[in-house]
This record gives sequence, C-alpha cells and structure tokens, in this order.
Amino acid sequence: MANTKSAAKRSRQTLRRAGRNRSVKTHLRGLQKQIRSAPERSADQIRAAISAIDKAAKGGVIHRNAANRRKARLHRALAGK
Repeated sequence: MANTKSAAKRSRQTLRRAGRNRSVKTHLRGLQKQIRSAPERSADQIRAAISAIDKAAKGGVIHRNAANRRKARLHRALAGK
C-alpha cells in the first residue's frame, strides 16, 4: 500500500494506463493474427492494422522501432500475396 497520497494516485494512474495499454496490445495482436491467417490479404485490412500500429506508437504503447518493424512485416505480407 502506498504511504503518501501522491504515491496512491500514481498507483491508480499506473493501473489505469496498464489496462489501456494491455487492451491496445491485444487489439494489435488480433489484427495481425487476422491478416496472417487470412487466405487472401486485402489492402484495407493491412491499412487498418498499420493505422492502429501508428496510433499505438504515438501513444507510447509500443516503441517506435517496434511499430516500424511490424509495419514492414505487414508491407512484406502485402507485397508477397
């Protein structure tokens, strides 16, 4: 348990942010899984996933370089169809 009011507030904020980050990461994982398992990949699907990845990187949920790596893999999947 936190000893001060400010520590208690930081704890609440951390829990809130962790929950939000977890849901965003889960959503990204689901989008990428859909694209990988789809028999035919559409450009719209990949565009939506790239947009979600960019938003996650902008919000600090995933690292900028990790976002670039994921987007490169999606582009490679689109090119190889």
